Amino acid sequence: MTTITDRIESSSTLAGSVRRPLKVVGVSGSLHEPSKTSALVEALIAAVGRKVPVDAQLIEIAKLGPSLAGSLKRSDLPENVEQALLDIESADLLIVASPVYRASFTGLFKHLFDFVDQYALVGQPVLLGATGGGERHALIIEHQLRPLFGFFQSLTLPLGVYASTSDFDGYRLREGSVEQRIEQAVSRGLPLIEQAAQQRVSEYVSTW
Repeated sequence: MTTITDRIESSSTLAGSVRRPLKVVGVSGSLHEPSKTSALVEALIAAVGRKVPVDAQLIEIAKLGPSLAGSLKRSDLPENVEQALLDIESADLLIVASPVYRASFTGLFKHLFDFVDQYALVGQPVLLGATGGGERHALIIEHQLRPLFGFFQSLTLPLGVYASTSDFDGYRLREGSVEQRIEQAVSRGLPLIEQAAQQRVSEYVSTW
């Protein structure tokens, strides 16, 4: 788990509408380090941080994986994984991204969210992202990630961000269209994020 608040400029044109910094938790499903997926999550967090004050951290599956892979029950998890789950469950905004593996997210990414309490993410805003080798994989956001967080009854934001290999120079995002997509996704989602942060979740939660 990597705290990245110090990398973000928190001066904000909307800061007056937020009573406290938004707790933003990014989750990168990449199994490698360094990682294009982690770079995308960091860029999304930074884009939010340019709009409103944030308290942000990044959870990387590449670092949690050895502690996570062998556990079958939440009670078996080591302390660092349990803390990651608590951070995910208490976030004001969750930013998640995975590289495309076999037309879906990585297995360890799913394994982590298998331990998240079924009702802990109800109403929680989630900004979706993904990375892949080409544009043909972009539908992972709609076909895989959005249904997963629909199960949790989360508030998935209207626009996700997909970045292909051509959007990167090594492990850095190139200037241009991907930056515009990030800005658009954050700008469109921010009113929903701020509204969710000021509302309490309904007492009615579906248990179907």
